[in-house]
Amino acid sequence: MSARHPEYQYLDLMRELLDTGDRQVDAGHGKAHYGLFGRQIRFDLAEGFPLLTTKKVYWKGVLHELYWFMSGQTNIKYLVDNDVHIWDDYPYRIYEEHARRGKWPSMTKEEFVSKIKNNEKFALEHGNLPRIYGEMWRKWPAKDGRGIDQLGWVVRELRNDPGAHNAIVSSWNPEFLYTMAKDEEANHFPICHNMYQMNIKHEKVSLQLYQRSADIFLGVPFNIASYALLTHIVAKILGREVGEFVHTFGDVHFYEDHEVAIRQQLEREPKPFPTVKINDLATSLDAFRPEHVLLEGYDPHPPIKAELTVAGFRNLENKPD
Repeated sequence: MSARHPEYQYLDLMRELLDTGDRQVDAGHGKAHYGLFGRQIRFDLAEGFPLLTTKKVYWKGVLHELYWFMSGQTNIKYLVDNDVHIWDDYPYRIYEEHARRGKWPSMTKEEFVSKIKNNEKFALEHGNLPRIYGEMWRKWPAKDGRGIDQLGWVVRELRNDPGAHNAIVSSWNPEFLYTMAKDEEANHFPICHNMYQMNIKHEKVSLQLYQRSADIFLGVPFNIASYALLTHIVAKILGREVGEFVHTFGDVHFYEDHEVAIRQQLEREPKPFPTVKINDLATSLDAFRPEHVLLEGYDPHPPIKAELTVAGFRNLENKPD
């Protein structure tokens, strides 16, 4: 009897949300969602790369976003230049609010993105998202003005002490989040996948992600692939094999307007997972480039579209939008 495909962990969690999820309405954007609290799925990365197959996952976006984080970048221009638009909404909404107050000229989102791509000065002024993941991972703002390279430290720690229990990277800094922050310093976007820990057991590198808020349909397939890929990259840098990717959820939910799409996906059978290879040129975090990653054997079902909810956004009056 063959083992059950690991993708069923994800599909089973969606079914559980459909069957027993608690309906709530988000005060920030007014949309209904169905959620559960405290779930976990895990993937043995030696058995295949968990890029979900019951709908096509946007691999180019996964690859370039992860590099954006790993290289400590916070300006969306890198993503826009690579035709990845998953972060466009946040700086555009900040721009929109200023435009409504007459500070800047009004423009469509398409015009805004075009200016980010083609105007360096405009991108520098309007494309930056301070205190997003890349800055927190590689340049955490310390009280003495230093930028702490958490991810770099994790790699050094695991190289020097493979038995380390403290290889943690956090993106959750209360100084800049929600009503804990000063109005002028508050993030305008949520930190959702907020902490991960890396560990070596049986000579293999594993990673556990804690995600405090997870959109099961649109976000989670992306998050699984991103952190599984990060595990592969760090393992390569350390000269080790990959172990597990463990995904631990706080609030995991689906938005009410995604239900039809979810039921369509649940009718599909998973296909074999692809594999990932990392080029030998990836000798360090700073040496790594997206072109060092080779994805092989990915043959998913067609994509299923659904509307993205821009969640967690704080407007300039420090109130939910």
